[in-house]
Amino acid sequence: MTDPFTLTDEQREIQDLARRFTADRITPHAAEWDEKHIFPRDTIKAAAGLGFASIYVSEASGGINLGRLEAALIMEAMAYGCPSTSAFISIHNMASWMIDRFGGQAVKATYLPRLVAMDQIASYCLTEPGSGSDAAALKTRAVRDGDDYIVTGTKQFISGGGENEIYVTMVRTGEEGPKGISCLVIEKDMPGLSFGANERKLGWHSQPTAQVIFDGVRVPVANLVGGEGEGFRIAMMGLDGGRLNIGACSLGGAQRCLDEAIAYTRERRQFGTAVSDFQNTQFMLADMATELEAARALLYIAAAKVTANAPDKTRFAAMAKRLATDTGSAVADRALQLHGGYGYLMDYPIERFWRDLRVHSILEGTNQVMRMIIGRDLTRQ
Repeated sequence: MTDPFTLTDEQREIQDLARRFTADRITPHAAEWDEKHIFPRDTIKAAAGLGFASIYVSEASGGINLGRLEAALIMEAMAYGCPSTSAFISIHNMASWMIDRFGGQAVKATYLPRLVAMDQIASYCLTEPGSGSDAAALKTRAVRDGDDYIVTGTKQFISGGGENEIYVTMVRTGEEGPKGISCLVIEKDMPGLSFGANERKLGWHSQPTAQVIFDGVRVPVANLVGGEGEGFRIAMMGLDGGRLNIGACSLGGAQRCLDEAIAYTRERRQFGTAVSDFQNTQFMLADMATELEAARALLYIAAAKVTANAPDKTRFAAMAKRLATDTGSAVADRALQLHGGYGYLMDYPIERFWRDLRVHSILEGTNQVMRMIIGRDLTRQ
């Protein structure tokens, strides 16, 4: 940004590119993907052709090495067509970045060329059946056996589970708590790896979600990302960016809902006049637009802080995620209300966005955990 309020020419070009891709390849098909639970692998692969599979992977590793604000612009633009698909691409980017940022040359050379091209897609595996918000309590264990780790445990709510080829997985190699956690790259076809049934979800129908089950999976020590005991730190650094991206997905989805509500209320007539002419409608739209712009401004500031590695980056990422995802859901809900009974029908896109955006206040750390992060940072000595 040239100043706190203006995107650079390059950022606008990136934003326009993502918007054109969305208009051509995502928006016309998103309703069908949702209704029929279609995973649009070809579309996701096409995004890689624009560099959207390696947004903040270094140029040395084949990525386009953009900042977190540019990534947010891309995710926001794609979510205007389909938040579920945009979020899926975000997760792949987070996993690829972890390998590039913390992996040794061998693991980077093995996996990043395929991930950058999206010849293979990556999942991020942290959450378990018994450890969601308390991520440091994870139980999946990796026991050293010569040049391998033997991995046993289960991961829960994994986007791309059973579909993706690569699983960047947090495992316990040492003591209880965060210092005993390490990060491994695990491949789909490694013996002992299996998957649960595809979860039946309220939203996010364009991407599969399943348990990932490790039953004595033998993983080379060479697949370690970072050193032993560094996995939790890597996971949390990844989540700073992930929270920005999911917040950006909420912004994009909410902007679509606002635009749909404006168009609908202009066209819809009741009591002899356009619904948009009623003061109550104008007040609702005014609040939706104002709250959305406030959330967007905070998220862009937080993205700049994460790119700059500012000391308060984690607090700002949590603040931005909390505000953007709560605002996104609130805007979608009011847009549905302005559509009346038609908003409840699948013939209109609002109900899909209402369903898709609801999960954003849960994943990448619940918004209650975001408040904990913010409050602790504000009150620490």
